[in-house]
Amino acid sequence: MERVPMLAEGYEMLTADLKALREERPKIVDAIEEARAHGDLSENAEYHAAKERQGQVEAQIADLEDRVSRAQIIDPTTLSGNRVVFGATVTLLDEDDKPCRYQIVGQAEADAKQGRISYDSPLGRALIGKQTGEEVEVTVPSGDRFYLVEKVEFI
Repeated sequence: MERVPMLAEGYEMLTADLKALREERPKIVDAIEEARAHGDLSENAEYHAAKERQGQVEAQIADLEDRVSRAQIIDPTTLSGNRVVFGATVTLLDEDDKPCRYQIVGQAEADAKQGRISYDSPLGRALIGKQTGEEVEVTVPSGDRFYLVEKVEFI
């Protein structure tokens, strides 16, 4: 069973989503029962919509339960060194020597606008294992990008 690395806040977010979906289950069952009471199920749009929602919720619950059970919570403040690993906050210099800063996180926590990229993204994969002072080449849809690892922090 492959472990899924994530930060504590990512784990909390997954468990909160899981709790909300579990709380939605009885409401869906009630909606199905109410729609069933309306009679003919073959042309009952409410019944079919509720059954479809039930299938979606059950699939989401199964996915979240799987990820939560395989979670490996990593606290970046307990790490150190000058090599990029999961949880590290990396300051990069782009081709124009403009600094950009990213934290390497799990897929559920990734948000590029907030400077959080997945370890599984093209840039995340390219950064893992690199040290301060190393150059990184990343192929993205808009072309090849080059970065210099300026600083690695564990905050």
